[in-house]
Amino acid sequence: MKYIVLIFLLTALKVHSVELVFYDLDSLSPDGQKKVSTWVKQSLKKTQKTLSPLQQSTLPIYLKPQYIAFEPVPWASVKRNNPDGLELHIDRYASLNALTKDWTLYHELSHLYLPLLPYSGFWLSEGFASYMQNVIMRNSGVITHAQFVQRLHAGFERARLQTKTKNQPLNKLSSDMWAQRAQQRVYWTGAAFFAEADLALQKQGRNLAEIVKQYQLCCRTARASAKALIKDFDKLSRSSIFTSLYAQYNTRTDFPTITKRQLNKL
Repeated sequence: MKYIVLIFLLTALKVHSVELVFYDLDSLSPDGQKKVSTWVKQSLKKTQKTLSPLQQSTLPIYLKPQYIAFEPVPWASVKRNNPDGLELHIDRYASLNALTKDWTLYHELSHLYLPLLPYSGFWLSEGFASYMQNVIMRNSGVITHAQFVQRLHAGFERARLQTKTKNQPLNKLSSDMWAQRAQQRVYWTGAAFFAEADLALQKQGRNLAEIVKQYQLCCRTARASAKALIKDFDKLSRSSIFTSLYAQYNTRTDFPTITKRQLNKL
């Protein structure tokens, strides 16, 4: 059985609505159903507040409640389709507060704002989601700015450490990260790319979220190449920020230097 929740976001001109369609919600208790639907609804609102309304009218949510889990959301993924959806493996006993503070749903929702990229460009996809999950949580008050800085710094340090043993060109490693278990380097080097881009955009009086909002309205497609995405972001920012950084990152074999002082400016 599926359940539908409507979320309405008012703008100056019209109402944006995203229809959340839950699958297997009835496998939870009545209280569990209310808790999980509230969590997803609130998380989507937080995400859309930072990144703008999703450009799809329906968002399927495929629930996989677990009886034994060691974290609120042990695993989740995007289900690319028409429309795109999310598969969420959740601890059925986790509280609403624990679910809200978990980063996973914000990460997966962020993925929906970019097209599906080739495997060699997954460092961009995962980097964007890893960076943006923290921006969304900071902007919505789930974490403080100090926690935002610390989480990014910790992710960068994990990537820096893994780069010592996983030092292939980033685009090559991105295509093979599951077999090599190189997610830390791929995800967080990609996040560093977007942190650097955001810092550069700040100097123009702009930010990454603004570019992503514009991208939804003009250029978002179901699939794209990494270079096409970068070209669109440069066009929207009226700069060469993304092209320049892409040239530095795509085949890099080291980890960049980004300090806590720089992160504090974000």
